Amino acid sequence: MLNLRQLSTAAADFETEFQRVLHWSAETDGAIESRVAEILAEVRARGDAAVLEYTARFDHVDAASVAALELTREELKAAFESITPAQRAALESAAARVRSYHERQKAACGESWSYRDEDGTLLGQKVTPLDRVGIYVPGGKAAYPSSVLMNAIPAQVAGVPEIVMVVPTPRGEKNPLVLAAAYVAGVHRAFTVGGAQAVAALAYGTATIPRVDKITGPGNAYVASAKKHVFGQVGIDMIAGPSEILVLADGTTPPDWVAMDLFSQAEHDEMAQSILLCPDAAYIDAVRASIERLLPEMPREAVIRASLEGRGALILTRSMDEACEISNRIAPEHLEVSSADPHRWEPLLRHAGAIFLGAFTSESLGDYCAGPNHVLPTSGTARFSSPLGVYDFQKRSSLIEVSEAGAQKLGPIAAELAYGEGLQGHARAAEMRLSKGG
Repeated sequence: MLNLRQLSTAAADFETEFQRVLHWSAETDGAIESRVAEILAEVRARGDAAVLEYTARFDHVDAASVAALELTREELKAAFESITPAQRAALESAAARVRSYHERQKAACGESWSYRDEDGTLLGQKVTPLDRVGIYVPGGKAAYPSSVLMNAIPAQVAGVPEIVMVVPTPRGEKNPLVLAAAYVAGVHRAFTVGGAQAVAALAYGTATIPRVDKITGPGNAYVASAKKHVFGQVGIDMIAGPSEILVLADGTTPPDWVAMDLFSQAEHDEMAQSILLCPDAAYIDAVRASIERLLPEMPREAVIRASLEGRGALILTRSMDEACEISNRIAPEHLEVSSADPHRWEPLLRHAGAIFLGAFTSESLGDYCAGPNHVLPTSGTARFSSPLGVYDFQKRSSLIEVSEAGAQKLGPIAAELAYGEGLQGHARAAEMRLSKGG
């Protein structure tokens, strides 16, 4: 029998139990922090030599030089040609949908603009891509070609001229799907280096691995800690916590579908979170029965069980409206609105990384091929942050061209405020441009 929490919002102790479900500490292990700091310092000081040493120590890959760890475009193409026709077609179809979505995103928010006001002053915004970005892709047992597509394609659409991928290959095991995805996504350079040492190399640059302007992509605790440490030297996408799914159900979706959707996040790792919110007690019982029946069939049963027992919950609400309110408090990474009329509830949902509308919209489609990005805010950060997108690979510069007439209007305002702040140089610079002299 699975020890999965069942809560009711009508219960007197609901708030206490609910907070226990949500609790997750983002504190990084002190030993990891110390080790990561050491690795970063070594790579910063010794460059390629330190990268080689750590790659040999952690990934058991010995190489004469970091250049020998760089994958050529021909190798990526060979990997693409080595996979099955079905895998090639799936990669290309997914890439096309992801690219199409991000091209629309760029058109909507990623263009420069300007205007002139009545005195001829030009004001505007210039949008330009970053010069070079680094994408981190997990390797070894956790090999995610979808992460390559989701990180590289929006950077490419944004116009980034150089995309550098790093991917660990423990004991030299190169995943052909990951390399094929890099080929399809248009990665410019790729190195078989991982861990904190790869993040350090991207952040500081070495003789072989170029310094980038921003690092994106998921990784283990060492990678997350390293990204946190180098932030400021370079930009980063986010510090991601465990994966999450929240299913908001009205009882009309087959229970087996919802059970499997809960599994889809629980199978990531033991700290992943899967929650069901529903106002129908009989339906919750049906989903629980589906979970008990289907769980033994899952290859990652032990991981799913640990996740559901440790951080999962089935929550009975008074209504769908209340379920929406609780969803906003959770601000989940993935939010499924598994309802016969999902558009009725969508306007009430303010905080989520991605919202999946309707019974046929499984979260897994969003992970792989729907089009929107699957790099999403976790741990409640959807309250104030957004999915990875084209905008993460662009920056904005303000444009200001003040006309002579405009200087007469703005100068006195600026001077008055500058004198008030005790900054006479600012004030005089504005006054010198006034037609009455300075």
